[in-house]
Amino acid sequence: MRETQRLRERALRGCEVTRSTSEPRNLETPQPLFASPVIAAATIQSALHPAGIQASRIGSLWNGYMVVLTAVYVIVVLWLLIAVWRAHRNTAPRTSDAEERPHSITVGVAVGITTLTLIGLLVASVATDRALAQLALVNAVNVHVTAHQWWWDVVYDDASPERVFRTANEVYVPVGRPVLVTLDAVDVIHSFWVPSLAGKQDLIPGRENDITITPRQVGIYRGQCAEFCGAQHAKMALVVNVDSYPDFIKWWQHQLQPAPTPATPLAKAGYQFFTSRNCSACHAIAGTTASATFGPDLTHLASRRTIAAGAMPMGEGNLYGWVADPQSIKPGSKMPTIGLEPDQLHAVVAYLETLK
Repeated sequence: MRETQRLRERALRGCEVTRSTSEPRNLETPQPLFASPVIAAATIQSALHPAGIQASRIGSLWNGYMVVLTAVYVIVVLWLLIAVWRAHRNTAPRTSDAEERPHSITVGVAVGITTLTLIGLLVASVATDRALAQLALVNAVNVHVTAHQWWWDVVYDDASPERVFRTANEVYVPVGRPVLVTLDAVDVIHSFWVPSLAGKQDLIPGRENDITITPRQVGIYRGQCAEFCGAQHAKMALVVNVDSYPDFIKWWQHQLQPAPTPATPLAKAGYQFFTSRNCSACHAIAGTTASATFGPDLTHLASRRTIAAGAMPMGEGNLYGWVADPQSIKPGSKMPTIGLEPDQLHAVVAYLETLK
């Protein structure tokens, strides 16, 4: 137990055991999601840096609103300053209708301009919404995302049942192709938001919504649940990987493959523990007897970029910390702290690291 506690503390202090960063990017070696908080904020989660057609349309609407409302604000402040200045110069009250009439006309004109401005903004908003709804869905990729407290279940649909697969907390999409994302939830209301690619859409228990994404740039983008959904709402992130179409097909083919057979004695021991004990009651791993759907599918866990829906970057040290004591990292999550012995913990982590 003393060694288990040491491993927990080591992981929670951020002493992550990392692989060499000189390896090329491939399916087997996930790269860090956030090399720098500043870079992350500026490039992968920003409505001001649109990388999709939908986000670009919304960004144009936002820019138009900003110009108009800034002009309105400046005009209002200027008139306020003029009114204050004139009030200090003219202390005598106006008593005749003739003196008030020019000001009444000015107020009437201002009300008319304000009304026309609001109508113009409404028309622009409705027009943008209609334009987004009418975007073509030719050769669209169909993805079904289900929100849970606090993770994302992702199913890729296909006309051929043998090409359907399940993953979690990451979405891969091809650049230049529309992606129809069907949305629902199983517990409370969540909200799907990848600001660099599209707007927001709620996920409501018992009701299906959808949102379309058409990426224009290859890259990695971060999504976030945008509706408060409980204690770990802030740790419910989603990674969207936009690849070229050939790379996307290669990734899809890889996801259809079952988990590799463990080769080392330690990984084999972890496989035996996983499939015969607590883990298989919640998780599924294709090609094994573990087939539960209560928790995320772990078939290719080690190829993902993060652990626990963006709570930590994928890495050996973080994996140790999460398996050993998930409640200290994401309190209230459905994954319990089992209390593994050190040899069990080493074996389970060794096996999970083979799931690439």
